[in-house]
Amino acid sequence: MGIFTTLIIQPILNFLVWLYNVIPGNDLGIAIILLTVVFKLILYPLTMAQIRQQRALQNLQPKIDEIRHRLKDQKDAQAKELMELYKREKVNPASSCLPLLIQLPIFIGLYRALVDGVSSKLALLYPFISNPGTIHPMMFGIVDLSKPSYVLAVLAGAVQFWQSWQIMRKPSPATPPPQEVAGKPGAKDEGMAAAMNKQMMYLMPLVTVFIGVSLPGGLTLYWLVMSLLTVAQQAIFLRRPVPPAAEAKLS
Repeated sequence: MGIFTTLIIQPILNFLVWLYNVIPGNDLGIAIILLTVVFKLILYPLTMAQIRQQRALQNLQPKIDEIRHRLKDQKDAQAKELMELYKREKVNPASSCLPLLIQLPIFIGLYRALVDGVSSKLALLYPFISNPGTIHPMMFGIVDLSKPSYVLAVLAGAVQFWQSWQIMRKPSPATPPPQEVAGKPGAKDEGMAAAMNKQMMYLMPLVTVFIGVSLPGGLTLYWLVMSLLTVAQQAIFLRRPVPPAAEAKLS
């Protein structure tokens, strides 16, 4: 048995089977939802750091655009000044990838757990986990989570768009742009990075739907619930009042 199986697949499978056993009615969908909530609580600090960084990077966009406009013909100087800006404001543009990278092995582990569990290949169960014999893949007696679900895939894509739109919304009109860039030609929110972010906001939901219709519904349900929880987490964070002068310094 490999390290990935021992450290990732086996614990996820056992936790999922345990939830399935203790839930009244043995509903696999509810078990996956509860499992997702637990994983979200574990990842909460990383996700919160990601949200802070995304918001801070968005608020820095006018400064970033001004530097790119002013040094558009001096790539080395532009890169150096941008790195100094990120360092000064304590912003890491690559930080948003970390929660996704951590979720990838969980996603793969859950996929294997679903395949093994639904097919009753439960040889990886710990001695203290009761073997249910057969795991019924139905959620609420309606959705077969062992097969692709177009409804869940579309819902997951819609929530993915909502999640991106929520964090990408422009700051309040009451928040003025930084004084050092206000009025300059490069101080706008339509720079190259902003345009790419907007493209990703529309592209990622389509990718989510495309992948979702080819995977077992249980995986799509996991992604849907995880995205909904992230939307709720972002909503709580974004409701916090932030002084305009300090908004660009969030980290």
